Amino acid sequence: MANITFTSPIMHRDKTVYAVAGDTKTILALADEHKIPIPFECRDGNCGSCLIEVSYVEDKPKMGMALTEKEKARLKELQVLSAEEIEDAEVRDMPPRFRLACQYIARHEDVRVSFTGTPGGS
Repeated sequence: MANITFTSPIMHRDKTVYAVAGDTKTILALADEHKIPIPFECRDGNCGSCLIEVSYVEDKPKMGMALTEKEKARLKELQVLSAEEIEDAEVRDMPPRFRLACQYIARHEDVRVSFTGTPGGS
C-alpha cells in the first residue's frame, strides 16, 4: 500500500489517498477517481499536459516505474528532464522527479505529487 499526497495551488488543501499495492492505475487515474484536478488532454503521454513533480516521503531506495520512451521524449521536449536524469533512470534505476501523471504508476512507497494546475506545468 502506498500513500499518495497530492498538492497544488489550485486545491484548497493537500489530499492523501491510498494506492493498493499491485494495482496498475496511473497517478492520473487515481487522481481522477478521487476528484483531484490534475490537468490532462490525452491520457496517453503524447501531450505532456499532466506534468507532475514527484517527491519521495520516505528515506529509502526509490521504486518508481521506468520511463516509457514516449514519456522520456515528452519530458525532454518540456525541458524538465536532463541527459543526466535519463542516465540515472536507465542505468541506476533512479526515477526522475518530473513525470507524466498518465504514465506514472505508484509502487509500494509514499510519495508527494505536486502539480501547478496549468497544463504542462508552465
